[in-house]
Amino acid sequence: MAILDRFKLDGKVAVVTGCRRGIGKALAVALAEAGADIVGVSKSLEPSGSEVEQAVVQAGRKFTPYQCDFRRRKAVHELTARVNADFPVIDILVANAGTTRRMPATEHSDEIWDEVMEVNLNSQFVLSREFGLRMVERGAGKIIFIASLLSFQGGILVPSYAASKGGVAQLTKALANEWAGKGVQVNAIAPGYIATDLNVALQTDPERNPAILIRIPFGRWGKPEDLQGAVVYLASASANYVNGTLLTVDGGWMAR
Repeated sequence: MAILDRFKLDGKVAVVTGCRRGIGKALAVALAEAGADIVGVSKSLEPSGSEVEQAVVQAGRKFTPYQCDFRRRKAVHELTARVNADFPVIDILVANAGTTRRMPATEHSDEIWDEVMEVNLNSQFVLSREFGLRMVERGAGKIIFIASLLSFQGGILVPSYAASKGGVAQLTKALANEWAGKGVQVNAIAPGYIATDLNVALQTDPERNPAILIRIPFGRWGKPEDLQGAVVYLASASANYVNGTLLTVDGGWMAR
């Protein structure tokens, strides 16, 4: 197979969570442009006519929307059951949905901790287990988690987020160890500082924003589109021998 053909995703079906905007939307559109049909999931995703659906359809692919509140374990189980019933084969899972809460650890309540961990880590395991089971049985599949720079570092004022993303990194490696020999590649993308709604507080912070920018060799915040090449690569046959990797897309942050 010619090298460029190995990046094509024609005929594949990809589940992308947190796809309504930002990083998730960019990843869904990239996979569609590479040839995959998209099963899109977000808490408030419109039943039809969403921006992400329009972009996927414009790329010539099908888009099927689902809503799910990832704070609720029961809702995640209901989602996986519905999707598995509607789609006998899921080729790619991009587990992108996430949340964060910024405050000192001394003010970080049990409820906030539990909510962040449920969305960022617990639901990721349930999704990967329920979709991964069929991938393992079939002997083929791609699971791509969205990790973070805080999978490597501690961050500031985000203890639950840092802990959850550290967990995502270890979950990536644990599943890769189990499933690589069964034809299922499990990897993660660790974005740098990306200009999305999740990071508005940092982008507008007069002290933190300059401190962040001075450490990024590329000299700017990333854009969701900067992650598109990474997701297509990890979802494609060109990455069949890549297992348990955290691929940083950070403008050089981790090199400093």
